[in-house]
Amino acid sequence: MLSVEDWAEIRRLHRAEELPIKLIARTLGVSRNTVRAALAADGPPRYVRALAGSAVDAFEPRIREQLQAVPTMPATVVAERVGWTRGMTVFKQRVAEVRPAYLPPDPASRTAYEAGELAQFDFWFPDIELPVGYGQTRTAKRLPVMTTVMGYSRWSVRRPADPLPGGRGPVRRLVAAALEAAAGGAQDAGVGRRGSGRPVARATARADR
Repeated sequence: MLSVEDWAEIRRLHRAEELPIKLIARTLGVSRNTVRAALAADGPPRYVRALAGSAVDAFEPRIREQLQAVPTMPATVVAERVGWTRGMTVFKQRVAEVRPAYLPPDPASRTAYEAGELAQFDFWFPDIELPVGYGQTRTAKRLPVMTTVMGYSRWSVRRPADPLPGGRGPVRRLVAAALEAAAGGAQDAGVGRRGSGRPVARATARADR
Protein backbone atom coordinates (compact mmCIF):
# COMPACT_ATOMS: atom_id res chain seq x y z
CA MET A 1 0.00 0.00 0.00
CA LEU A 2 1.29 3.46 -0.93
CA SER A 3 2.26 5.52 2.11
CA VAL A 4 0.96 9.03 2.69
CA GLU A 5 4.51 10.41 2.32
CA ASP A 6 4.99 8.77 -1.11
CA TRP A 7 1.53 9.97 -2.19
CA ALA A 8 2.41 13.55 -1.26
CA GLU A 9 5.83 13.30 -2.93
CA ILE A 10 4.30 12.00 -6.18
CA ARG A 11 1.89 14.93 -6.33
CA ARG A 12 4.66 17.42 -5.49
CA LEU A 13 7.01 16.09 -8.15
CA HIS A 14 4.26 16.15 -10.77
CA ARG A 15 2.68 19.50 -9.93
CA ALA A 16 5.61 21.55 -8.61
CA GLU A 17 8.59 19.96 -10.42
CA GLU A 18 6.46 19.05 -13.47
CA LEU A 19 8.21 15.70 -13.80
CA PRO A 20 6.64 13.11 -16.09
CA ILE A 21 4.97 10.02 -14.67
CA LYS A 22 7.67 7.70 -16.01
CA LEU A 23 10.44 9.60 -14.23
CA ILE A 24 8.50 9.84 -10.97
CA ALA A 25 7.94 6.09 -11.01
CA ARG A 26 11.64 5.46 -11.59
CA THR A 27 12.69 7.91 -8.87
CA LEU A 28 10.41 6.49 -6.17
CA GLY A 29 10.65 2.87 -7.27
CA VAL A 30 6.93 2.41 -7.91
CA SER A 31 4.92 1.46 -10.95
CA ARG A 32 3.49 4.02 -13.34
CA ASN A 33 -0.04 2.83 -12.52
CA THR A 34 0.65 3.63 -8.87
CA VAL A 35 1.72 7.14 -9.85
CA ARG A 36 -1.39 7.61 -11.99
CA ALA A 37 -3.63 6.41 -9.15
CA ALA A 38 -1.98 8.79 -6.68
CA LEU A 39 -2.48 11.73 -9.05
CA ALA A 40 -6.11 10.84 -9.68
CA ALA A 41 -6.98 10.27 -6.01
CA ASP A 42 -9.07 12.90 -4.19
CA GLY A 43 -7.24 12.36 -0.91
CA PRO A 44 -4.35 10.52 0.72
CA PRO A 45 -4.52 6.73 0.98
CA ARG A 46 -6.17 5.34 4.11
CA TYR A 47 -5.85 1.96 5.66
CA VAL A 48 -9.22 0.30 6.14
CA ARG A 49 -9.20 -2.82 8.25
CA ALA A 50 -11.36 -5.62 6.94
CA LEU A 51 -14.31 -6.43 9.16
CA ALA A 52 -13.60 -9.51 11.21
CA GLY A 53 -16.35 -12.02 11.76
CA SER A 54 -17.80 -12.64 15.19
CA ALA A 55 -17.21 -15.85 17.09
CA VAL A 56 -20.97 -16.29 17.34
CA ASP A 57 -21.37 -16.46 13.54
CA ALA A 58 -20.61 -20.18 13.52
CA PHE A 59 -23.33 -20.77 16.13
CA GLU A 60 -26.10 -18.85 14.37
CA PRO A 61 -27.55 -21.85 12.45
CA ARG A 62 -27.94 -23.76 15.73
CA ILE A 63 -29.37 -20.67 17.44
CA ARG A 64 -32.01 -20.48 14.73
CA GLU A 65 -32.85 -24.15 15.18
CA GLN A 66 -33.48 -23.63 18.89
CA LEU A 67 -35.60 -20.50 18.35
CA GLN A 68 -37.59 -22.19 15.63
CA ALA A 69 -38.53 -24.90 18.11
CA VAL A 70 -39.17 -22.52 21.04
CA PRO A 71 -39.18 -18.83 20.00
CA THR A 72 -39.29 -17.57 23.62
CA MET A 73 -36.37 -19.68 24.85
CA PRO A 74 -34.05 -17.58 27.08
CA ALA A 75 -30.65 -16.75 25.62
CA THR A 76 -28.89 -18.53 28.49
CA VAL A 77 -30.74 -21.75 27.69
CA VAL A 78 -29.95 -21.37 23.98
CA ALA A 79 -26.28 -20.88 24.83
CA GLU A 80 -26.25 -24.05 26.91
CA ARG A 81 -27.91 -26.12 24.20
CA VAL A 82 -25.66 -24.94 21.37
CA GLY A 83 -22.49 -25.32 23.43
CA TRP A 84 -21.55 -21.64 23.74
CA THR A 85 -18.84 -21.19 26.40
CA ARG A 86 -17.65 -17.62 25.83
CA GLY A 87 -18.98 -14.26 27.00
CA MET A 88 -22.75 -13.83 27.01
CA THR A 89 -22.98 -10.21 25.86
CA VAL A 90 -22.35 -10.82 22.17
CA PHE A 91 -24.36 -14.04 22.28
CA LYS A 92 -27.42 -12.32 23.78
CA GLN A 93 -27.18 -9.57 21.18
CA ARG A 94 -27.23 -12.13 18.37
CA VAL A 95 -30.17 -13.99 19.89
CA ALA A 96 -32.05 -10.68 20.22
CA GLU A 97 -31.39 -9.94 16.53
CA VAL A 98 -32.56 -13.38 15.36
CA ARG A 99 -35.50 -13.98 17.71
CA PRO A 100 -38.10 -11.63 16.04
CA ALA A 101 -38.08 -13.79 12.90
CA TYR A 102 -39.54 -16.70 14.90
CA LEU A 103 -41.94 -14.92 17.24
CA PRO A 104 -45.67 -15.16 16.37
CA PRO A 105 -47.49 -11.92 15.52
CA ASP A 106 -48.53 -9.89 18.55
CA PRO A 107 -52.36 -9.86 18.65
CA ALA A 108 -52.25 -6.58 20.58
CA SER A 109 -50.13 -4.79 18.01
CA ARG A 110 -51.55 -1.92 16.02
CA THR A 111 -53.14 -2.85 12.71
CA ALA A 112 -52.38 -0.55 9.79
CA TYR A 113 -54.50 -0.03 6.69
CA GLU A 114 -53.93 1.66 3.36
CA ALA A 115 -56.02 4.69 2.49
CA GLY A 116 -59.44 3.59 1.24
CA GLU A 117 -58.83 -0.07 2.09
CA LEU A 118 -61.34 -0.52 4.90
CA ALA A 119 -64.30 1.19 6.56
CA GLN A 120 -66.48 -0.13 9.39
CA PHE A 121 -70.24 0.59 9.45
CA ASP A 122 -72.62 0.29 12.38
CA PHE A 123 -75.94 1.62 13.73
CA TRP A 124 -76.24 3.96 16.70
CA PHE A 125 -79.46 4.54 18.61
CA PRO A 126 -79.13 7.82 20.57
CA ASP A 127 -81.89 8.93 22.91
CA ILE A 128 -83.06 11.90 20.79
CA GLU A 129 -85.76 12.90 18.35
CA LEU A 130 -84.94 14.32 14.94
CA PRO A 131 -87.14 16.60 12.84
CA VAL A 132 -87.82 15.09 9.42
CA GLY A 133 -89.99 17.87 8.01
CA TYR A 134 -93.67 18.76 7.89
CA GLY A 135 -93.76 18.98 11.69
CA GLN A 136 -92.83 15.32 12.11
CA THR A 137 -90.05 13.79 14.23
CA ARG A 138 -88.40 10.40 14.42
CA THR A 139 -86.73 8.59 17.33
CA ALA A 140 -83.65 6.48 16.94
CA LYS A 141 -85.76 3.33 16.91
CA ARG A 142 -87.34 4.42 13.64
CA LEU A 143 -84.46 6.50 12.35
CA PRO A 144 -81.16 5.08 13.62
CA VAL A 145 -77.88 6.84 13.04
CA MET A 146 -75.61 5.04 10.61
CA THR A 147 -71.95 5.49 11.55
CA THR A 148 -68.70 4.67 9.78
CA VAL A 149 -65.05 4.82 10.74
CA MET A 150 -62.30 4.88 8.12
CA GLY A 151 -59.56 2.37 8.93
CA TYR A 152 -56.70 4.53 7.62
CA SER A 153 -57.51 8.05 8.79
CA ARG A 154 -59.72 7.12 11.80
CA TRP A 155 -62.25 9.70 10.64
CA SER A 156 -65.76 8.96 11.88
CA VAL A 157 -68.94 10.01 10.10
CA ARG A 158 -72.39 9.86 11.69
CA ARG A 159 -75.51 10.55 9.63
CA PRO A 160 -79.15 9.86 10.48
CA ALA A 161 -80.37 7.48 7.81
CA ASP A 162 -83.44 5.25 7.47
CA PRO A 163 -82.06 1.95 6.12
CA LEU A 164 -85.44 0.64 4.91
CA PRO A 165 -87.42 3.37 3.10
CA GLY A 166 -84.26 5.03 1.78
CA GLY A 167 -82.81 1.85 0.28
CA ARG A 168 -79.15 2.17 -0.65
CA GLY A 169 -79.25 5.92 -1.08
CA PRO A 170 -78.35 6.77 2.55
CA VAL A 171 -75.48 4.27 2.43
CA ARG A 172 -74.07 5.89 -0.69
CA ARG A 173 -74.35 9.34 0.85
CA LEU A 174 -72.72 8.12 4.05
CA VAL A 175 -69.78 6.61 2.15
CA ALA A 176 -69.40 9.81 0.14
CA ALA A 177 -69.35 11.86 3.32
CA ALA A 178 -66.78 9.52 4.86
CA LEU A 179 -64.50 9.80 1.85
CA GLU A 180 -64.86 13.56 1.87
CA ALA A 181 -63.98 13.67 5.55
CA ALA A 182 -61.00 11.36 5.04
CA ALA A 183 -59.75 13.68 2.31
CA GLY A 184 -59.94 16.65 4.64
CA GLY A 185 -63.26 18.06 3.46
CA ALA A 186 -65.41 20.43 5.44
CA GLN A 187 -67.20 19.05 8.46
CA ASP A 188 -70.90 19.33 9.10
CA ALA A 189 -73.05 18.65 12.13
CA GLY A 190 -72.72 14.89 11.73
CA VAL A 191 -68.95 14.54 11.21
CA GLY A 192 -66.51 13.87 14.04
CA ARG A 193 -62.73 13.77 14.24
CA ARG A 194 -60.46 11.05 15.53
CA GLY A 195 -60.01 11.15 19.27
CA SER A 196 -63.32 12.94 19.84
CA GLY A 197 -64.33 10.31 22.41
CA ARG A 198 -67.79 8.83 22.79
CA PRO A 199 -70.16 10.14 20.09
CA VAL A 200 -72.78 12.61 21.26
CA ALA A 201 -75.84 13.39 19.16
CA ARG A 202 -76.34 17.06 18.34
CA ALA A 203 -79.67 18.78 18.27
CA THR A 204 -78.72 20.41 14.97
CA ALA A 205 -78.16 17.10 13.19
CA ARG A 206 -80.18 16.66 9.99
CA ALA A 207 -82.07 13.62 8.80
CA ASP A 208 -80.37 12.50 5.60
CA ARG A 209 -83.29 11.22 3.56
